[in-house]
Amino acid sequence: MPSHGSLTKAGKVRKQTPRIPAKPKKNPAPRMRNRKEYKRFLMKMQQGQLRR
Repeated sequence: MPSHGSLTKAGKVRKQTPRIPAKPKKNPAPRMRNRKEYKRFLMKMQQGQLRR
């Protein structure tokens, strides 16, 4: 059965690719954003601003 390339060349392209630093995230993760919005909602419920 023929192989798709020799194991001596494995990882050649990835090693040659230049490393690009990650960009800083602009927004918080969705989980953190939802938690913040839920806390804000609870505060409004306690103050009586929202009705069910």
